[in-house]
Amino acid sequence: MRFVILALDGTDAEAPARREAARPAHLERVKGLFEAGLFKYGGPLLNDEGKMIGSVAVYEADSEEALRAEIIDKEPYFTMDVWRTINVYPHKAAPYFE
Repeated sequence: MRFVILALDGTDAEAPARREAARPAHLERVKGLFEAGLFKYGGPLLNDEGKMIGSVAVYEADSEEALRAEIIDKEPYFTMDVWRTINVYPHKAAPYFE
């Protein structure tokens, strides 16, 4: 099953520095998940000034519980306190994107 993650970063003054520090580990992890067929698409959410304030991602997982345990809980943006709000939604791709 596919899931969309909408995750917002903290809004405190240190939030951009935490994102920058976690980004290399995040990108490396996403690369491995993409190669395994679990990560489908994603990228940063931007504010009006073009600064990163969160993330959107589409993942394949057996259940929301599996997504949280196997992907979100091990995600550097989560473990390094970048993401402060995480919303997960079941998602169905249009037929031509299956």
